[in-house]
Amino acid sequence: MARTFLFRLVLVSLIAITAYLIFEFGRIKAGYNFIEAGIIEQTYVDSITMLNAEISELKQEIAVLTTNIEVDRESYRVVEANLAPLQVKIQEQRDAIAFYREIVSPSDGNSNLRVQDLKLTHGKKEREINIRLVLAQSMKHDRKVSGNVNLRIFGNQDGIETSYTITQLLPEGAERAWIFSFRYFQDFDRQFILPVNFTPNHINVEVRSKNQSKSDFEKDYVWMINQS
Repeated sequence: MARTFLFRLVLVSLIAITAYLIFEFGRIKAGYNFIEAGIIEQTYVDSITMLNAEISELKQEIAVLTTNIEVDRESYRVVEANLAPLQVKIQEQRDAIAFYREIVSPSDGNSNLRVQDLKLTHGKKEREINIRLVLAQSMKHDRKVSGNVNLRIFGNQDGIETSYTITQLLPEGAERAWIFSFRYFQDFDRQFILPVNFTPNHINVEVRSKNQSKSDFEKDYVWMINQS
């Protein structure tokens, strides 16, 4: 009985092996090589592994480059943020140099009492105007000059040519007199309120000196509001 079972088992194994060999022989006849296919498959697997490694390295390089770009952008932002105030300071210094140069040696040759600068800017309140007036004389003069300033604003109000003195436009409680006394220069900052429906077009500045050797003068300036 055992021999019969063993014989049958051997027979079945031989049949299975024979069938597999016939199957492989058929695939070989059809052009398929099991060993060669295994080698090719392994080659593709190795290539995929290598490409995946390169992709991983490239991703790391991209991450590094992205970080560097962000760092560069932040650096540029910092530089630009610091550059703007520096440019403002440089311009302020240039303006100051030009201002003092005009006092030492006026470009127009006028060394007498004069208006060095007149600037108008918007105030914080509606219709409020800031005015900065600088009076100067050449540094070759070693005596003080004193006197007072009168300022009148000309314009149009409701279709009628109208003018106001600055004392009429000063806020309540503000100093009415505009008195100066200096050796080289003096600057003034004041605020006044424009009347409703009044459109100014020019300002007349009249300077009256108490010194007999100094000439009084007056000058008209076109109304122009500066941004700052």
